[in-house]
Amino acid sequence: MQHGHSKPMTGKTVVVTGATGGIGRATAHGLAMMGAHVIVIGRDPKRTDETAKEIRAAGSGKVDAFFADLSSQTQLRSLADELLTAFPRIDVLINNAGGYWNTRHTTADGLEHTFALNHLAPFLLTNLLLKRLQLSGPARVVTVSSNAQAMGRINFNDLQGEHAYSGARAYNQSKLANLLFTYELDRRLHGTDVTANALHPGMVSTGFGAEDPGRAQRLLVPILRPFMLTTAQGAATSIHIASAPDLAQVSGRFFAKRTPRRSSAASYDAATAAKLWNVSAEMTGLTPTG
Repeated sequence: MQHGHSKPMTGKTVVVTGATGGIGRATAHGLAMMGAHVIVIGRDPKRTDETAKEIRAAGSGKVDAFFADLSSQTQLRSLADELLTAFPRIDVLINNAGGYWNTRHTTADGLEHTFALNHLAPFLLTNLLLKRLQLSGPARVVTVSSNAQAMGRINFNDLQGEHAYSGARAYNQSKLANLLFTYELDRRLHGTDVTANALHPGMVSTGFGAEDPGRAQRLLVPILRPFMLTTAQGAATSIHIASAPDLAQVSGRFFAKRTPRRSSAASYDAATAAKLWNVSAEMTGLTPTG
């Protein structure tokens, strides 16, 4: 490893959620190749271990595997405890795990699955690791959103689709929530050494949504697949935001194709963002009592 010093992420500890497939796996792999110590987080112990082994075998940085179903707040909290015990520093947190469910499902906590995994999980995990990120600063929080945010609307009267559920509506809302969370986090981190950014990875060919596809997905994906990005192309923006030296001070931005873009008007509504933060804090038990 005499060339170790030339790798841009040497000495950095990076946590990647949803790292066993698709974009997450390619992101973990890319950052490990840049010398990072990568912590891959997955739901399935066997797949997560295999992912870690494969990335290690590619002769790159150090790789550790941790398991948790991030839609379960109990599992997420014990994961955060494990990470805080194991790693004295965390330089980058990449909130990549996400999903799409055409039919309404609930989690172990009785929450709607899309909202729980796509929004509440990154919200809670980031908050639980925040002090460690601040102590490790300069540090970065990277959250994978989607252009679907442009069609999203936060429906505070029916956040969990109990009255009317549509897979697309739940997904779009969760991806808008990712941005509102990122921008609010950026406001709260003002003056600290931690940045918070979000991104659209592009239309990537993965097994995403395959557990419970909608009709449009079943029809369109096979036709669109040849035009879709590879997982490595899809991971390029996450890797860029996590590692680019010139982004060390850049925060509160939305990226696509590695470039800052304007997100939807709704995503910049600070009042909605603050309200969503408070509701999310209540739903995850982060609210200070008394």
